[in-house]
Amino acid sequence: MASNPEFLQEGKALDNFFHPDRIVIGVESGRARELLEAIYRPLNCPIVVTDLATAELIKHAANAFLSTKISFINMIADVCEAVGADVENVARGIGLDPRIGRSFLSAGLGFGGYCFPKDLRALIHLAEEHEVPCGILREVGEVNRRRVEVFLDKLRAALWILRGKTIGVLGLAFKPLTDDIREAPSVRVIEELLKEGATVRLYDPQAMPNMRAVFPEQQGRVEYCRSASEVAQAAHAILLVTEWDEFRSVDWAEVRGAMELPLVVDGRNFLDPAAMREAGFEYLSVGREARQPVPAVARHSALRGHGCAGLLVWCPT
Repeated sequence: MASNPEFLQEGKALDNFFHPDRIVIGVESGRARELLEAIYRPLNCPIVVTDLATAELIKHAANAFLSTKISFINMIADVCEAVGADVENVARGIGLDPRIGRSFLSAGLGFGGYCFPKDLRALIHLAEEHEVPCGILREVGEVNRRRVEVFLDKLRAALWILRGKTIGVLGLAFKPLTDDIREAPSVRVIEELLKEGATVRLYDPQAMPNMRAVFPEQQGRVEYCRSASEVAQAAHAILLVTEWDEFRSVDWAEVRGAMELPLVVDGRNFLDPAAMREAGFEYLSVGREARQPVPAVARHSALRGHGCAGLLVWCPT
């Protein structure tokens, strides 16, 4: 019996396989060690040889640690907005420290997919099963869970009421270069928009067939598009959810002309703020601009989700 955990990233599996940063093997016998070392020796990378339990824990601990880095920088992004700092520069400043490193310090909508959430939950379960306190891991998951709500709060602050609005969503896969929507932030974003009565127009280069199985096309509610420009037709806002490279080369002037309101909420800090604002957009991102004061508008329960002819404004003395 041997354990040989994989560390392949979706969208980069072949490169990861042929150019690994390490190989981990857990073995119980000299024969198992010899066989696995012979298989992997031609790859010319470090081979970590250990027992079965340690090999399995290396896999879970690696993914939990990377998840922790993502949730940490997302929490820092919220602090940046509160104090008027720039999370991109914070990430660069701390990432240049070799003890920290720059990877997985991109603020935004948080992590999704199959491996990170699953391995984080597995490690929490393992720790609790053996009565090991693991509050830090639970908070990593909680910070990640809240990212969609933080993101949508930006949209609500800008549009006030989402009912009857048309919202374009660019990117459905949990990350670029894959069609995987398992635990993708886009799923929760779309769920919340539909709950609040918005129409969603969706586009992704690869993931639309999978998303159609979750949200079937429905005229006036859920519409799938062929391009970013088509998503923009009569939209009151565009949400960038997955950072596909093709979204950098979008003709944003054309997009602006097609929109009802020129609002872009960038959930991945993927676009250049200055360029977007120069193109005439109201552009919101994550942790790169100071939090705007909450509008002094009474959101009475009788008005939530409905249009209204006027606004009730509270003016403190």
